[in-house]
Amino acid sequence: MSATRSPFRIGDVSVPAGSRATVDLPVSLLANHTPITLPVRVIHGRRAGPTLFVSGVIHGDEIIGVEIIRRLCRTPPLRRLRGTLLCIPIVNVFGFIGHSRYLPDRRDLNRSFPGSIKGSLAGQLAHLFSSEVLSRSDFGIDLHSAAINRVNLPQLRIDFEHGRSLELAKAFGAPVIVDAPDRPGSLRSAGKQAGIEVMTFEGGEALRFDELAVRSGVRGILRVMKVVGMVPPRSVADAHTQPALSHSSAWARAPESGILRTFKTTGASMTSDELLGVIANPYEDVETEVRANAPGLIIGRTNLPVVNQGDALFHIAQVPSAVGAERKVDAIETELGGDALFDDDEII
Repeated sequence: MSATRSPFRIGDVSVPAGSRATVDLPVSLLANHTPITLPVRVIHGRRAGPTLFVSGVIHGDEIIGVEIIRRLCRTPPLRRLRGTLLCIPIVNVFGFIGHSRYLPDRRDLNRSFPGSIKGSLAGQLAHLFSSEVLSRSDFGIDLHSAAINRVNLPQLRIDFEHGRSLELAKAFGAPVIVDAPDRPGSLRSAGKQAGIEVMTFEGGEALRFDELAVRSGVRGILRVMKVVGMVPPRSVADAHTQPALSHSSAWARAPESGILRTFKTTGASMTSDELLGVIANPYEDVETEVRANAPGLIIGRTNLPVVNQGDALFHIAQVPSAVGAERKVDAIETELGGDALFDDDEII
């Protein structure tokens, strides 16, 4: 089939229909004069359709998006792509190289959107992304993990009332969807201001790959692409289990400092006042209990046993039925574990 669509233009590069290209958008120079760019992988389908961006590593140590996007680009459904897929596996190149959440100026890139061409380094990078990627897109999926020494259950964070966000999030099929308010300066907030649907995916932990989160991310992105007409309907299976919905969440915090022993992990349900763990100091036998302040589902927790008073320990999402939500999580994990998409002969 001959290419009939116009080329996709980004930066000073035109990508012909039916082709792929990596476009390097100049960002700045390091102090030693080494150029730094924002690489964008453009997959421009032969036939017309929406434009979707998928971004990772806005926080430089949240590297799980790199693997999700790598696997996504190798999946068979993309061979019959309608529209255009923009893949940006590493947005915060500076933080990625330095294993740091932030940029060299210690600013949080996800509090800097839509950015400014004359602002800080974070503001300039946010402006480049907003003008070259966000403005060219109809939809976006921003991939994150928990911060250092924490882990997140795969989940989507959206505004339930914004456009098609809830419909697309349900199609994605992550274990949990959280109705989370936009934070000023975030990519999701900038997307809403521009009239673009942007969902935030959370899964795994900083500086680590988590296979369940990776599988959830790849499969979920393809399902969203199916719903918006970018890949053939039969190329990816729908989720068999509907995600648990949560309208609010809160952290159970350490009542005192010491050594934490946990009794619950991500995906577990709990009743109000249920025992989650105990904290003891290294010199005495006295233990302080950590209990749930409300019934819910654990969607994130600390991995660090050494805690200080007030530290966030367990992130608990309020759901209509905690036990039912835990069963949904188990069912989705089983489904992803047996997914043929991730056979060794398909994804290496």
